[in-house]
Amino acid sequence: MPTLKKLLSRFNKKDRKILEFLIDRICSLDWRNLDIKKLKGYQNIFRLRKGYLRIIYQVIDKKVLILSIARRKEDTYRF
Repeated sequence: MPTLKKLLSRFNKKDRKILEFLIDRICSLDWRNLDIKKLKGYQNIFRLRKGYLRIIYQVIDKKVLILSIARRKEDTYRF
């Protein structure tokens, strides 16, 4: 599984700054005013949407595990 640093390195500086802010919000469990949905067919796996950016993460006992960070495309939700 790639590290968070490696996942963020794929994005330009502007997107990286937005993603870092969103990841901080997710990890602090402050999900107010965020576009978050639970993924169908999975337990405790969610996606956060911000424009064309997607963060897929899992919550286990109030711990957040980032599974994927990607731009929206056909295979974004296949992991």
